[in-house]
Amino acid sequence: MPLLAIVIAFALPGCNLVPERTPVTLYELPAQALDPAAHGSSWNGTALRLATPDASGLLDGARILVVPMPNQPQVYAGVRWADTMPQLIRNRLLDAFQDDGRIPSLVHADSNVSADVELLSDLRSFHSRYRNGLPEATLRLDVRLIDTRSQRLLASRRFTQHQPVGSESIDAVVDAFGMAADRLARELVDWTVNRLEDR
Repeated sequence: MPLLAIVIAFALPGCNLVPERTPVTLYELPAQALDPAAHGSSWNGTALRLATPDASGLLDGARILVVPMPNQPQVYAGVRWADTMPQLIRNRLLDAFQDDGRIPSLVHADSNVSADVELLSDLRSFHSRYRNGLPEATLRLDVRLIDTRSQRLLASRRFTQHQPVGSESIDAVVDAFGMAADRLARELVDWTVNRLEDR
């Protein structure tokens, strides 16, 4: 099966990944702004802190991941994300909440401002995988809403998005990640608003 040039990534603690040729091409995560939501319901004033997703292993880095065979993660050679994957997702979600506009009291993860509820998450998948000979971008994020005063779990959910890619070009793969992230962000924002309005 023809694949883009990829190199095996060894995720041993303390070890560097396989060196890549220079120059390295950096990619931002493409994003389409969310349409502002209709403000038909009254907001209850809850302040929300959006934490950077937790991740481990290769998911905590900036290399663009591909899984051509089950359980064999690899990386595309000569390319990287412009930031780590957890930071890309955090920034996409921040933009989505701000575009939507229904939660005006939104606190950045690094801010010292107090918040009523915190949105915590674990990044479980951020890779392309091969289906029927072509890549498919896959994103999976496990989310929890926590009351910051009582530390009580208010709600939790797994969000998963898949986006088929029409070719093996890295540009097409990156665009597919952007489309999957846009849908995930829209779904997560709607879910969060509904949970907080019921609080």
